[in-house]
Amino acid sequence: MRRTHAVSTTNTIQHWINGAATPGASTRTAPVWNPATGAEQAAVLMAETSDVDTAVVAAATAFETWGESSLTQRTRVMFRLRELLVEHEDELAEIIAAEHGKVIDDARGEIVRGREIVEYACGIISHLKGGYSDQISTGIDSFDFRQPLGVVAGITPFNFPIMVPLWMHPIAIACGNTFVLKPSERDPSASNFVAELYKRAGLPDGVFNVVHGDKAAVDAVLDHPGIEAVSFVGSTPIAKYVHERATASGKRVQALGGAKNHAVVLPDADLEYAANHLTAAAFGSAGQRCMAISAAVAVGEAADALLPVLAEKAKAIKVGPGQDVGNDMGPVITAQARDRVTSYVASGVEQGAVAVVDGRDLKVEGHEDGFFVGPTLLDRVTKEMDVYTDEVFGPLLVVVRAADLDEAIELINANPYGNGTAIFTGDGESARRFQRGVHVGMIGVNVPIPVPMSHYSFGGWKDSLFGDNHIHGPEGVHFYTRAKVVTSRWPHVSRSVEAAFNFPTHG
Repeated sequence: MRRTHAVSTTNTIQHWINGAATPGASTRTAPVWNPATGAEQAAVLMAETSDVDTAVVAAATAFETWGESSLTQRTRVMFRLRELLVEHEDELAEIIAAEHGKVIDDARGEIVRGREIVEYACGIISHLKGGYSDQISTGIDSFDFRQPLGVVAGITPFNFPIMVPLWMHPIAIACGNTFVLKPSERDPSASNFVAELYKRAGLPDGVFNVVHGDKAAVDAVLDHPGIEAVSFVGSTPIAKYVHERATASGKRVQALGGAKNHAVVLPDADLEYAANHLTAAAFGSAGQRCMAISAAVAVGEAADALLPVLAEKAKAIKVGPGQDVGNDMGPVITAQARDRVTSYVASGVEQGAVAVVDGRDLKVEGHEDGFFVGPTLLDRVTKEMDVYTDEVFGPLLVVVRAADLDEAIELINANPYGNGTAIFTGDGESARRFQRGVHVGMIGVNVPIPVPMSHYSFGGWKDSLFGDNHIHGPEGVHFYTRAKVVTSRWPHVSRSVEAAFNFPTHG
């Protein structure tokens, strides 16, 4: 059985500004590939600086009323958006599979995880509650509340075309901001679809805008004086660039970077359980996840016992087009991504790693021109090898050996990334020592991809985050708002209150 999403080869994907699709001033386009076939299935417009400005002007105009809208009005939109995301889940999943290449069930999973943030935004009334202190001084009360920033922007990656944007704009909009989204040009259609759902949900025109493009559009967002804050998810070099350039323009920035996520397997772990979850965490979505496990740290005698089980499971993965029901893993996003992954495998082998499972020569029948790389498992990898030091972002799992838990923790802490990590063990003391000892933002205990639920925030440490705030959840609300504190006195007309020239004190 094959599900298809019809995309015309002459289709040109436009921007969405002020409640409608528009070509704007764009004269350049970029191809949108079908990763399973290697064929161009559409073109997407590349924004000029003037297109970004048009979107910001529309958002700024909309903010004049949306920023003063009631919390009830905002939550009604979020409740309706949530229902529309449920109603159109299958259609959205097919759009993602067609442009990204991930399998349908994986695409559906990212929709659900993104929808959880919409559900969090449905309760924005509770999340924006301030505090009140009565009679802090004689006749004086004090309280605080949070207000939206204005026009804010998001720059999002190809690997989660629905989920990562949904980690940004629902909270920003529910807090009263207006939003300009610059999604990845590699899989842009999902963002336009969400824009249409917002319109159907009753969101006023101009509150949510989508501008497609490349570096020119990104720089226009980072430099625009009308944008108050920028949220970014992508590679570490670009995250650092976004943070430096946007903060130089006086903006708030949360820039989430790359990862090299380790999973430690102790000898007392259930190896069948660990191997099952390592396989899914390493090869799901063809390894194109910032929370994918790319390095397994096998401790002591666990290594020789774990490798055969991992190899068996890697070889059993069914690879093929994401839209074909029954496949476990699809292609990578582009031919360049395929070639990068295979070059890292070659480099690892040249530097002494052992290719236990080698997916470089995989060919999918009927899709010989697709961007496929098979699951690959390398053993005897050391921390000096390129395949270990660099973020490969593909279906490649390396196994590094450690003598004990202390050495495993030291290995993780020496890595410049600090996004996610996991430990597989049956010992609570080891797990507690691990979770307190590693310098990593998100930790799983017998959970390989510890992405926090919506009421907690997502973010790493070290080179995996630039800025002070993690994304979505409580820190997302904090990022998209700023506080006011009011100190008030209502004196009786019949009783005068003397003003003092000295600094006021409580009395």
